[in-house]
Amino acid sequence: IGTSLFFNVLSSIACIICVCGFVYVANPNEITTLIVCALYGISLISQALEMICYWYQAKMIAQYTSITGLAAYIITTTYKIYLLATEKSVYWFAVSNALDYFIIAIVLISIYFKLSNQKLRVSLNRFKHMFAKSKFFIVSSLMVTVFAQIDKIMLKGMISEEAVGIYSAAVTCAGMTSFVFSAIIDSFRPAIFENKKISTEAYEKSLISCYSIIIYLSLAQSVACTVFSRLIIAFLYGDDYGNSASVLGLIVWYTTFSYLGPVRNIWILAENKQKYLWIINLSGAMANIVLNGVLIPYIGVMGAALASLVTQFFTNVIVGFIIKPIRYNNRLMLRGCDPRPMISYAKKIISKIK
Repeated sequence: IGTSLFFNVLSSIACIICVCGFVYVANPNEITTLIVCALYGISLISQALEMICYWYQAKMIAQYTSITGLAAYIITTTYKIYLLATEKSVYWFAVSNALDYFIIAIVLISIYFKLSNQKLRVSLNRFKHMFAKSKFFIVSSLMVTVFAQIDKIMLKGMISEEAVGIYSAAVTCAGMTSFVFSAIIDSFRPAIFENKKISTEAYEKSLISCYSIIIYLSLAQSVACTVFSRLIIAFLYGDDYGNSASVLGLIVWYTTFSYLGPVRNIWILAENKQKYLWIINLSGAMANIVLNGVLIPYIGVMGAALASLVTQFFTNVIVGFIIKPIRYNNRLMLRGCDPRPMISYAKKIISKIK
């Protein structure tokens, strides 16, 4: 943990310097943009420190992270409302983006020192070992970034900035509940790794349960967003963004497939098959670029939404059948389409609440 925290902070600082350098070269006369990027980049350091959360997950004491995260969210939201009410400059908003991560990191690191008997240490040998395994995740994450942002870049270049605004509003609404799915997957991750040590049956059962919950919750979200898309857009953005409603009704369905990726990555790490990650995500990035290039000229913003949907399905489902070493994960995924594991898990939660 000490090694990962230290080198993540170093890499965050390096990233901030690189981004600021790029902004300075690309926009030499926009000093405001440079300052905002530098201030916004502080969040990278805060997020690096937040890696301490994995210790809490491993120890099955995630209640500390949940309570701290909720408190930080309330404090940050209150602070942003204050900034709006007092009409502060954009610089203050850039700093506020890092505030919640910073609060979470400081509180959780402080609690760590009280609960843990181990001191945080930095080891170069440990770093080399971890980097050897993580390099595949680094490359694959770069590919994910490409097909997560390329649609907006291509929309701006091929249509207009207005189209980017319409599309971005729909994407934001589609991802509003992402924290719920992240929390579920984070809760399952340590249990899945622990079950891997116990037995194959328990290991596969926990993976199938995770898939089942994610699939049916995301389907429920997609149906709700499709039915109430106009109400959601009108409430959050107003009538000027009315065209975003149809985009939201389509693009929200890609979330059903996008959340399958993090669950698959748990299996990939447990089975030590990280080397296939970059192939999976490179395929997705290339597919997204081609689909956007073909669809945007014909159906505009809806083309970008359709490209995102097809890309997620291709990357997280189809590619898994093409690459032989990871086909078994797809079998577990298909077994997760059975609603019974999700229903069984829901009953357990209800009984615990009672």
